[in-house]
Amino acid sequence: MSAGLAAIAVILAAVLTNNFITVKTYGICPFLGVSKHVSSAGGMGIAVTIVMFLATAVTWPLYEYVMVPLGIDFLEIIFFIFIIAVLVQMLEKILQKVSPSLYNAMGIYLPLITTNCAVLGVTELLINTSSMESIIGEGFTMNYGWALLYAVCAGIGFTLVMILMSGMREKLNYTKNAKALKGFPISMVTASFICMAFTIFGSIVI
Repeated sequence: MSAGLAAIAVILAAVLTNNFITVKTYGICPFLGVSKHVSSAGGMGIAVTIVMFLATAVTWPLYEYVMVPLGIDFLEIIFFIFIIAVLVQMLEKILQKVSPSLYNAMGIYLPLITTNCAVLGVTELLINTSSMESIIGEGFTMNYGWALLYAVCAGIGFTLVMILMSGMREKLNYTKNAKALKGFPISMVTASFICMAFTIFGSIVI
């Protein structure tokens, strides 16, 4: 597989065909909890993207060049969660100083990035060579550059779905819905339709 074709495959897989929310159903808590307004949804998406990138930047070489040679690769989840927790704490302090309004809007969901399945999922997925080859295509060889690109694109895909969901929820505030569907029920129906719409990208073949 050529580098250009591999790059296209990585981007499409991370953003659309293998989206962490609509396909893998990871990160559902912030997806439903922080998607009431576009501004907070976008902020959460950017925060998750940054953490995904930084976590991958640290965990991928740590796993490949330290844990595997030492034979302690079976401890990757413990190491990865610790690294993600440290990164989230750093991001939380930075946001608190730089953008208090965004920090307050995210509330409890910002610390929850530590245990966000999407962040841990991308770090775990990228060290699984066979899984990545099945997602991207035969002949694909994972390296540090591809891992970083996939992490960023996965974050972009996460942000895209968050903004789509928040835009739909904002519009629903100005529409008349059946009493039984008001609030959380109509949000779940909306989320279901978004996930169904994303399934069409699964037919993309590179």
